[in-house]
Amino acid sequence: MLGFERREKIIEFLRRDQKVFVAALSALFEVTEETIRRDLEKLEKEGIVTRTYGGAVLNVHTNEDLSYQTRHTTNLPEKNDIARKLARLVSDGDTLMADPSSTVFEALRELGTSKKNLTLITNSSIIFSEYAKLGHTVISTGGTLRPHSNSLVGSVANDTVSKYVVDTALFSCKGLSAEYGATDSNEPESELKRRMLAQARKTVLLADHTKFDKVAFVKLFDLTSIDYLVTDRRPSDEWMERLESSGVEVIC
Repeated sequence: MLGFERREKIIEFLRRDQKVFVAALSALFEVTEETIRRDLEKLEKEGIVTRTYGGAVLNVHTNEDLSYQTRHTTNLPEKNDIARKLARLVSDGDTLMADPSSTVFEALRELGTSKKNLTLITNSSIIFSEYAKLGHTVISTGGTLRPHSNSLVGSVANDTVSKYVVDTALFSCKGLSAEYGATDSNEPESELKRRMLAQARKTVLLADHTKFDKVAFVKLFDLTSIDYLVTDRRPSDEWMERLESSGVEVIC
């Protein structure tokens, strides 16, 4: 089998399983592990994969700016699991900032019923309308509406966020990698998330297991900017060591 044919097969496996391993590919194609590493290196240079310890993951799909409805229905059990775990980090009367992600939305629904007297600042039109029904104080950032994601962005939203200092900022992301930290797909929303981070005493990233070893188009922030990571499964030992050295407390 020629090299380009082998790489096409590797891409097929990645599209099916999202992740491949050097040792398994080496045995399957009956070539050396070094040959597979060179294949993965070439695919990484082409922007198709991100190499990880022992293999690679598909990352091209993380650049898609999916609709809110699509995001909301993806990995819903994992999001609900994360929502329940977040409760220990939030107290009655806390002030929060929240991004427009579907993971954060599920977390806020859980907090809205289990906590009292919360104050929430958000650029999500969905969260704003839903949270107001729960009896908490809700402040909209205002701004320009992106109908695709039901989020508010732009200078008005940025200026509003800069006026407040909150106990906790809640974020999600499209990808989480050792080299690039937390990444996302949309620049205006990413800019606002970074502003929220600067105005919060505590930063909490909500990311299910599918976000690890993925890289999206826009860098949000380094791992060292995260105080807590709430996820649905225990990350690998390698990731746990990396997060600990970055000062991140993992709740899983």
